[in-house]
Amino acid sequence: MRKLKLQLQITADGYMGGPNGEMDWISTPWSDDLSTYVSAITEGVDTILLGRKLAEGFIPHWAAEPEGEDKESAAWMTNTPKVVISKTLTDSPWDNTTVEADVVEAVRRLKSAEGGDIITYGGAELVASLLAGGLIDELNLLVEPAAIGRGLPVFPDLGTPQQLRLVSATPFECGITALRYEPKPV
Repeated sequence: MRKLKLQLQITADGYMGGPNGEMDWISTPWSDDLSTYVSAITEGVDTILLGRKLAEGFIPHWAAEPEGEDKESAAWMTNTPKVVISKTLTDSPWDNTTVEADVVEAVRRLKSAEGGDIITYGGAELVASLLAGGLIDELNLLVEPAAIGRGLPVFPDLGTPQQLRLVSATPFECGITALRYEPKPV
């Protein structure tokens, strides 16, 4: 069965964005050791899962081959098939992308299909739905050395505690620390 991996940059105080989704706290240039680590996360991944709001910026950003990003990463982000979860879209306005309305149904179908692993980069509503549904198999939290005091929490009140097992904690030269967790079996 395919695994669903979450990769998020977060603040040291546990937010994935400011109160309005701001990402201005992400200011640390990645070191080579962090880039290598993140590349290993995506090894074997052949599908990207996104929420609609994130997709609207994410997909065009990578398709434009952004300055400062290596061409290989931009090509991988662009060429990897994407599934966007949306209650408002019925068809995809993007190449190489399908739209699904029901996150639980879509993820269960994706995980049971043949293929490599699936990765998601958020956003907040999608991550909350995935956590509440017990659908994430591996959480990769890249902790930025910044605290913002309030914002979009990685773990909103889901009505039940989220029990996690720390797999690894890896500090990088740039000051970011990667925390890899797996959900504890209930």
